[in-house]
Amino acid sequence: MIELLSDPQAWIAFATLAFLEIVLGIDNIIFIAIVAGRLPEAQRRRARQIGLGLALVMRLALLSVITWIVGLTAPVFTLAGFEASWRDIILFVGGLFLIWKATTEIHGTVEGEHGEGKDKVASSFAAAIGQILVLDVIFSLDSIITAVGMVDDLRIMVAAVIVAVAVMMFAAGPVGEFVQRHQTVKMLALAFLLLVGLALVADGLHFHIPKGYLYFAIGFSILVEALNLAASARRKRKEAEAQAGH
Repeated sequence: MIELLSDPQAWIAFATLAFLEIVLGIDNIIFIAIVAGRLPEAQRRRARQIGLGLALVMRLALLSVITWIVGLTAPVFTLAGFEASWRDIILFVGGLFLIWKATTEIHGTVEGEHGEGKDKVASSFAAAIGQILVLDVIFSLDSIITAVGMVDDLRIMVAAVIVAVAVMMFAAGPVGEFVQRHQTVKMLALAFLLLVGLALVADGLHFHIPKGYLYFAIGFSILVEALNLAASARRKRKEAEAQAGH
């Protein structure tokens, strides 16, 4: 362990992997923020904490069976020349789930919510945790496979995952509140989830989309939205000053 701490290569590997795990966790944070945002305000914080706690448990559990994770890339059946592994199946199904969830959320946001009774609210917390749990499995699988491909030392992987989830826990609250305050940002986040879902389906079908393309697309969209929010805030400030002048 002392040798590991004194090894610069180990620290570089840890820093790189932790950064990538945080980046890979952004879509996980956005999904949790949107799902938790549908709950009563008193339950949102608890849902985010449980969701990210489950994300940590999932990642550490998958790391503990790392040899099984690596084996998931082995073909389990072949259909018309297409070799499918358990990883392909999980990513494909998870991508379809994410597309369905993002589409229904977009529809609900555009059309508005109706019939929100007490029974629906009471049961929505368990439903939200169930949805978060399903996506935690998908995102954790992708995250851990990335870790396995980058680093050979299990201790470095565990440390990087713990740090990444800790950062996600810190950021989940502010991200969730910001998304709920700005509906255009929420729509952008849902579009990002839709894009990630398509990428997961494509990956499951062996059509790999470089993540750099995805991050560039969403980064450019975020920049445009940030400019729109800044312009809107400036407009409101000028209107307030004009009204105060009268």
